[in-house]
Amino acid sequence: MTFEDRIDEWKSTKTIGIIGLGDMGYLYAREFAKAGWKVVSCDKEEYYERLKVEHASEKFSVVTNGHLVSRVSDFIIYSVEAESIDKIVSLYAPSSKIGAIVGGQTSCKSPEIAAFEKYLPSDTEIITVHSLHGPKMNTEGQPLVLIKHRCQHEESFEFVQAVMSCLKSKFVYLDYKEHDKITADTQAVTHAAFLSMGSAWAKMKVYPWTMGLEKWHGGLENVKVNISLRIYSNKWHVYAGLAITNPSAHQQILQYANSATELFTLLISHNRKELTDRLLKAKEFVFGSHKGLLLLDDKILDYYSLSGPVDHMQKKTAPNTHLSLLAIVDSWYQLGINPYDHMICSTPLFRVFLGVSEYLFLTPGHLEETIDACINCESFRGDDLEFVVAAREWSSIVRFANFDLYRKQFEQVQEFFEPMFPKANKVGNEMLNTIASHFN
Repeated sequence: MTFEDRIDEWKSTKTIGIIGLGDMGYLYAREFAKAGWKVVSCDKEEYYERLKVEHASEKFSVVTNGHLVSRVSDFIIYSVEAESIDKIVSLYAPSSKIGAIVGGQTSCKSPEIAAFEKYLPSDTEIITVHSLHGPKMNTEGQPLVLIKHRCQHEESFEFVQAVMSCLKSKFVYLDYKEHDKITADTQAVTHAAFLSMGSAWAKMKVYPWTMGLEKWHGGLENVKVNISLRIYSNKWHVYAGLAITNPSAHQQILQYANSATELFTLLISHNRKELTDRLLKAKEFVFGSHKGLLLLDDKILDYYSLSGPVDHMQKKTAPNTHLSLLAIVDSWYQLGINPYDHMICSTPLFRVFLGVSEYLFLTPGHLEETIDACINCESFRGDDLEFVVAAREWSSIVRFANFDLYRKQFEQVQEFFEPMFPKANKVGNEMLNTIASHFN
């Protein structure tokens, strides 16, 4: 029997279960069913009647609760909030079909694995997954982590790979501890940076793309605006789970806030020498062995502005201190993280942020111009102050592991930017697709 024949047999005999029909759970259910797998799914019981109507035309079925999913499914995927993983697994694990394979979709695997080990019957196998992208991204070519944690039969792992192959993602094989360290390295600081930018703009009640050529104009600014709004257009728990439940993320988010604070202190004290020395050390550590072309160039990004085309001859753009980008490179240096080590397991947002940081530090004359702006230009002093305050606020929320405060802070900013989300997502999707093709 060929492997294709085995897949056909599995499709005719096995059932995939999805517990949690949020954005990613729905993505999985839809794509698996479209590929010919039998899929049964659920969300909270109070959502059942609504979801049954909403998904009536889909090829997957919706049932009342996780007990009904678990008892019939050969591969069960928990696609729930990281904050709730222990509670949900404890509720539905006893109903797991004998010999079932169980996995999850949380961005931090340590709590997920702990819950599986604690509550799942011993006859089940644990093979968990993580798609390293958001629900709005095309899954093709994106990293997909597969973690074989408790697997008695090699055929079980082959079955999981067969199921996940319909996403056309790039498989990355890790254990759960490696996964958590790498996701912290590639996502925690990136999210903190863009969350802080959005918070600062919301506190100032500024839509940055409305400032014309005076501020926040050009390729690097377009990235900041588009990615920040993209994050805030998603659900808060997607980012809270990674930040709060992953111990490695705590250290990195704290360092990012410290780097932003310390660089801002050098900036307002006009200490050019110490600022330059510190940034050159960070540049050498992160980019010292860089060879070849840059990941991005300003021309690729210049088009993707929410304000539309602008006449470049109209007025000279105010020089930006790019404190958010300086702080990310400095924090990588302070933590001893080489961002290029994890490119195979990186998210689209991380690749974009690495690309613009690389552009800032390696394009001839750009870093020097930025340092000049830090020392001599007052245009962004108030903005940078708000950014530092926001970075420290996010760091405190994460350090105290306060999900409620995280949600409140996130949704306040989200409400401010909400009118722009449809346009921002359209422009952001185009930008990310362009960037993705540039990386390939």
